[in-house]
Amino acid sequence: MNVKKKGMFSMNQEPVYGVSEQQIAAFAADFESQRANLVAMNAVTANGLMASAVSRAAVENDVHEYSVSLEQGDITNQKQSGRCWMFAALNTMRYQVMKKCNLKTFELSQAYLFFWDKLEKSNYFLESILETVELPTSSRLVSYLLTAPVGDGGQWDMLCNLVKKYGVVPKTAYPESKASSGSREMDSTLTEKLREDACILRRMYKERMDMDAIRERKTEMLNEIYRLLCICLGEPPKSFTFEYRDEDKNFHRETGLTPKSFFEKYVGINLDDYVSLINAPTSDKPYGHSYTVKYLGNVREGNAVRYLNLPIEELKKAAIAQLKDGQPVWFGCDVGKHSDRDSGVMDLDIRSLETLLDTKFTMTKAERLDYSQSLMTHAMVFQGVNLDENGQPNRWRVENSWGKDPGKDGYYLMTDRWFDEYMYQIVVNKKYLTNEQLTAYQSEPTELEPWDPMGSLAVAY
Repeated sequence: MNVKKKGMFSMNQEPVYGVSEQQIAAFAADFESQRANLVAMNAVTANGLMASAVSRAAVENDVHEYSVSLEQGDITNQKQSGRCWMFAALNTMRYQVMKKCNLKTFELSQAYLFFWDKLEKSNYFLESILETVELPTSSRLVSYLLTAPVGDGGQWDMLCNLVKKYGVVPKTAYPESKASSGSREMDSTLTEKLREDACILRRMYKERMDMDAIRERKTEMLNEIYRLLCICLGEPPKSFTFEYRDEDKNFHRETGLTPKSFFEKYVGINLDDYVSLINAPTSDKPYGHSYTVKYLGNVREGNAVRYLNLPIEELKKAAIAQLKDGQPVWFGCDVGKHSDRDSGVMDLDIRSLETLLDTKFTMTKAERLDYSQSLMTHAMVFQGVNLDENGQPNRWRVENSWGKDPGKDGYYLMTDRWFDEYMYQIVVNKKYLTNEQLTAYQSEPTELEPWDPMGSLAVAY
């Protein structure tokens, strides 16, 4: 009788297809035969892969000048937190305050919405746990819910839900805290507490406790979360005084404002007029249809996320139209791909990795989505675009929220070819959509699974 041993051959045994000594010898001989490999090895081991691959030609071609350009105040800084989606959204809204109040720059409080987002996400998570209480913890859905109960990331529709419910306040009325600027410690503590809460609720259900008692316990849990948030971020204001000096040096003061009344008076936009357009060229998401994502949200009673999937050229057309009308554009992309943080350039040619490594990267945009190689990671704001002599875009002006040091005074440059490959979502006023597109957006959306790449949260920092 043949005895099979792991990693060994015997008579009538199928071979184990590991890496052989003969293969390694052939690999080494092939590597050493090419002088370019040795040059690349010396450069990369000394300087790092990405630094060694920077393309001189791309650096020279990427000029920070634009035929359509908006000026919208000082660059903001999300610091060590994943609040890019909030910063980007509030940066589009602050423009209205600056115009109405004749201000050179202004900032809405990101920490204020951060507080309410954490509370609402906590409730959303606990409700999701109760909805899935009969599923085992080993199920893909429950495992997914437990992965990141209350992360910093988000999407446009989630921001709108917060603003509709809680309003906005100036940064002076609710300034940054240590925990909002660097959220890791608070997030870790919240996550531990919420996972413990999930364990308790599921245990109570398993023990056949009354649902009223379970929900009463859930309310107690939320009270604990609220207390934790107040300790970390400060108690959010119910009313405040708005004081400022305009560009003509005139002083203004308004007392007794609430967050909602401030939004209505000083921002004054109808959030329901804005729609999310996505470009997801995968076979499971035909263009011209609307989509939503299961278990993606924060405000339980708020609107679910909704997207209209369109060809990339349609996203460009809508974005350019809004920019030409003097309004910025919120967008979500995969910021880490083919980008240089120091120069603030997003360009497919910024690094010559294929030349340096003597290899090819051939996946399409759809394949990168299907095979987990790309998804939306970061939200920023378009503040301009450069149109060529034929009116076609070749580069885009991007307002980031990483402070003034990266890029050109905090602004990034995105080439149009990069837009094609790594842009996933823009938000524009519905007036820039055709009647056919608007009808498609308003139709009953197809539900995507929670782990679908279009359900990813903008969180990069």
